[in-house]
Amino acid sequence: MPKVQQNGSSGSGRGRRGRGARVSTSLAEINVVPLVDVMLVLLIIFMVAAPMMTQGLAVNLPKARNAPAIAAQAIYITVPADFPTRRFVQIDKDEIRVDSLTERVKQLMLERTDKSLFVRGDGAVTYNDIVYVFDRLKEAGVEKVGLVTVPLGKK
Repeated sequence: MPKVQQNGSSGSGRGRRGRGARVSTSLAEINVVPLVDVMLVLLIIFMVAAPMMTQGLAVNLPKARNAPAIAAQAIYITVPADFPTRRFVQIDKDEIRVDSLTERVKQLMLERTDKSLFVRGDGAVTYNDIVYVFDRLKEAGVEKVGLVTVPLGKK
């Protein structure tokens, strides 16, 4: 709301040039331009940093000529290259010990009608280790276990 200020001169309230009361605006509004600038800088920072925050295991999947695309809502069990030493697998994003794999998969399969899942094994993992993980999954009640591969033309 504009404020009316009186001139400090004596007389009829008019200054030397005969101007009337002076009108000035108050600075009660918030200047949003710096706020928008800060928000845009933060948006850019998060857009750059978000892809760097994804965590996962580096797995070199074997290649196959006839690898079909997976269309189902899948649960992935990842067997990393260091499985023989560490004895850890990953269920989607959670890393767990292979000893507790059976109980964890049983809990996941209670809610699902489709009793199948997919195993992503690193190319360096031996066949014996993959079969060991398969046995644990069969103990948990999994009906179908699929192996994930990469089509030949992709990396």
